[in-house]
Formats: sequence, C-alpha cells, structure tokens
Amino acid sequence: MGFLLNVMAVVARGLAADRAPWGNMYEFAIVGAAAITGAYLAGLRRYPIERLGIWVVGVVLVALGCAVTILYTPVDALIPVLKSYWLAIHVGAAIIAGGAFTVAAVMSVVQLVGRGRNGERDALMERVSYGLIVFAFPIWTFAVIAGAVWAEAAWGRYWGWDPKETWAFITWVFYAAYLHAQSTAGWRGRRAAWFSVLGYLAFLFNFVGVNMWVGGLHSYAGV
Repeated sequence: MGFLLNVMAVVARGLAADRAPWGNMYEFAIVGAAAITGAYLAGLRRYPIERLGIWVVGVVLVALGCAVTILYTPVDALIPVLKSYWLAIHVGAAIIAGGAFTVAAVMSVVQLVGRGRNGERDALMERVSYGLIVFAFPIWTFAVIAGAVWAEAAWGRYWGWDPKETWAFITWVFYAAYLHAQSTAGWRGRRAAWFSVLGYLAFLFNFVGVNMWVGGLHSYAGV
C-alpha cells in the first residue's frame, strides 16, 4: 500500500509538472524512494528477505522525510538545458540503478552489523546484494554514457570532469571493483560488503553532497 501511494504521489507530481517528475532533488528523492521499495519487492520475489523489510522501510522513510522537510520545491518550469528527452532517459536510469544500489547497501550493512554471528543470514545478504548490483551496474553504466551524450548536446563536450560527472565515475569504479573482486579474486564476506557500502556512499555523495555543497554545471539540480 505504501509503495502504491508513493507511486501515486510521483504520478501526481508528473501530471502537475507536465514532465518527467525528476527535475530537482525533491522529485529525485520521492521517485528514488519508490525505486528503493520496488527493488526490495523485486528481490522479495526471489529471496526470503521478509524480515529485512524494516531496514528498507527505514531508509525509505528517511528519504521521504528529507524530501518533504528539507528538499521540497514547488512545481516549476525546467531550465532550458533540462528540457530534453534525455532527462527521462539519463535520470530515469540513474533512479532505477540507485534504488537497487540502496537495497544492496542495506543488505551489506546488515551483514556488517551481524559481525559473522549468523553465517546463513550473512550468506543470504551477500547473495541479495550481489544480485542487485549485477542488475544495477549496467543500468548505471548506461546512465553515465547517456549523461555524456546529453552533455555533448547541451554543452558541446562529452566529458569535462564536472563534479557530478566525476562522482558518477567514482561510483562506477567502486561497483566495477566490487564485481571484479567477486568474480576474479573471490572476495566474499565483510570485504565485499564494505565495497558495496563504499560504492553506495559515493552514489549518495553524488546525489546529496555534489548537489548541495559543490558547484559545477549540474548545480541547477539542487534544492
């Protein structure tokens, strides 16, 4: 029910704005909350993670709470550079990947907090986290590439090491390293979980830190 209400709020925002409802941090947060819940529900169909829903719900409530108390922005027209079909493609892909990355990070945090006391649960957390990152990583890769294509159309260059671009790439590197370490070096357990968490912290800083505290060509994406 909560997921449906969240989706309805997103749809209502989109109808009110007459565009894809992710043109600022408030909209990204409410859509991201729906993506997090959707990723958890998708994982629930494959893995027995019912008891871990409270952790995911907590993250979603924090995201929505911050959205309505700190990030809220009234419906307004987009600035010219955002009036592009790439907004739906690039940011939409980032939101989907972000939802999966968030649930993967939650699973990794649960694994780390457990300190190896429940080996069966830890193994389940690792499988869920790995599966979600395997799903999300190609989507994040596409989002980065789509952003570069959009940047060329908007600013005349594909890549300029703008802070948002840089941290998107850092996030990509962390998750690429995680997948590489899992598949070739056989990293398991707490080391793999830490890589998952570090990748998510990079993603989170890209959304919050860069938008709110760092200048650049993407500064319009702030509150």
